[in-house]
Amino acid sequence: MLWELAESHVRLGTAYRSSPSQGGASDVPMLGWGEPTLIRPRLGQGAFRVIVTDNYTRRCAVTGERTLPALDAAHIRPYADHGEHEPSNGLLLRRDIHSLFDRGYVTVTPTRRFEVSRRIRDEFENGRDYYAMHGTEIRVPEQIELQPDPDALRWHNGKIFLDSRGVNHRCREPRDGYVAPSSDNTESS
Repeated sequence: MLWELAESHVRLGTAYRSSPSQGGASDVPMLGWGEPTLIRPRLGQGAFRVIVTDNYTRRCAVTGERTLPALDAAHIRPYADHGEHEPSNGLLLRRDIHSLFDRGYVTVTPTRRFEVSRRIRDEFENGRDYYAMHGTEIRVPEQIELQPDPDALRWHNGKIFLDSRGVNHRCREPRDGYVAPSSDNTESS
């Protein structure tokens, strides 16, 4: 079923990918490469990316960025943790934000607000650009059934994100002196 939804999107992208100016991995010389390795592909991942990208009109849900090579279709609940390749389990995110989302440094609340953990400041003495977006409402698809599932967002907030009390849900250790991030109280960018 997922493939049927994505098939028309795939046809539209063929012209872009087959243009001579768009080289691919197969155009790279093999010198300096290791031995070929077999991988177990996540079936449906390609279709998931196409659908989520189009559902968000090719714009990052947080920043509005439109540079397609810089955007990723992120699973709210990771596929490896029983997350589905469903549009409501996806967000289109700029790659840096996707990486931070997967590692628990940022999240999206069930009310669709972007939140940034203080861990960025504490661990990297950085994050001004991210804290400036803290509390902003994300963009979502117009169709309700394509919008992020609030239960999946609650799952991410409870299992991945370091919450406002300073609890890292992976290890359940409270951190004393935690103050919720504020864009006014940032140090370096």
